[in-house]
Amino acid sequence: MVNLSSVAEQLTSVPGELHYLSPESTVLRRFTAPGASINTGSYDAHVVPIRNARPIQDSFRLDTHGFELVAHPSAVRDFTDRAELDEVYIPEVLEFVRERTGADAVVSRGWVLRRSAAAAENASQPQAALVHIDYGPEGAAMTAARVYAEQFPDGPGYRRVLATSVWRVFSGPPQDWPLALCDFRSVREDEGLANQLYFVDRLPEDPLTEPVDESTMVTSGSEFVYSPEHVWWYFPDMTRDEVLFFVFNDSDHSRAWRVVHTAFRDPTVETATPRHSVEFRTFAFFT
Repeated sequence: MVNLSSVAEQLTSVPGELHYLSPESTVLRRFTAPGASINTGSYDAHVVPIRNARPIQDSFRLDTHGFELVAHPSAVRDFTDRAELDEVYIPEVLEFVRERTGADAVVSRGWVLRRSAAAAENASQPQAALVHIDYGPEGAAMTAARVYAEQFPDGPGYRRVLATSVWRVFSGPPQDWPLALCDFRSVREDEGLANQLYFVDRLPEDPLTEPVDESTMVTSGSEFVYSPEHVWWYFPDMTRDEVLFFVFNDSDHSRAWRVVHTAFRDPTVETATPRHSVEFRTFAFFT
């Protein structure tokens, strides 16, 4: 395996504009009501070098860096066909995660289509362009306990739980909005602020100060303030036969236990084809 520290400066990079949490944002809440949503965070743009990982693509490891690129052809013919995703892709990904991690059980947390332009055409979401992690420590533990109790009510329990994403592009290269991943080793243990998600009947008039019914909190992710120590990577020209496999949260902190990530606009790419991708979230349980 290549020593990334020794070759990093020899690799090309692109200047990516990333949207970090502003330092003055100290209370993060996202409220979702029928037909509306509001987030209390504010964000700053920072242009950072994002290194091209393609020349050393086989050097990344899930347990060390928090992410890896894996060849994984799919039998899915049309990734915009929701029924086919449910019938074909869900069992494919669950088996992939089980084999890749050695977990005793893997549970789907669903898939999301994202498109960098006209997302609504395929009932997709826009690209996720904030520096974040979908499940922070609190949210991962809360969700894991709930999911395990629902799926395995008579189960023996678990000693470790791993929340991951399997991220695939199915539009052709080049991608205008690739995914940037931050090397786990460049993020301090004390970084990250919880962004709590609440499902409510109505949006609060003042989301920062209005009292919150904590029972309405669904989960929480993490968002991050800019650090010059962060080391960012991306894999340009992805194909539909490969996936980015990365960690949201691992209860075992002796490994790379989280990966900060975000979509970014690649300033070197000019294409009329919007990036279209599917991301698939899972919880893997080890008994």
